[in-house]
Amino acid sequence: MIQRFDVGPRLSEMVVHNGTVYLAGQVPDSEAADIATQTREVLASIDALLARAGSDNTKILRAQIFLADLADFPGMNAVWESWVPAGQAPARATVQARLARPGWRVEIVVTAAV
Repeated sequence: MIQRFDVGPRLSEMVVHNGTVYLAGQVPDSEAADIATQTREVLASIDALLARAGSDNTKILRAQIFLADLADFPGMNAVWESWVPAGQAPARATVQARLARPGWRVEIVVTAAV
């Protein structure tokens, strides 16, 4: 069975299938904020979606992080490392990418177990 959450014409925010949670790219609310604030906002969105699926950040299998500017890598990592539970870090990739809105500094996609 496939469950889709917050389905729109272009994407679903989350899809659950066979005990795996797939999130769409999560972006910040505050386009003018610094990287730490934007990262915290994105991680809060991830927490909320995972909770709806019966999961949490200890069950993340993989994370893909997109940064508009690699100069933000240390600032994003500082927030990320305080959020990921010790010993529960997922497989992860971080790349520089042009994001859909100029004010977004970070976008994060995760896959997790239920």
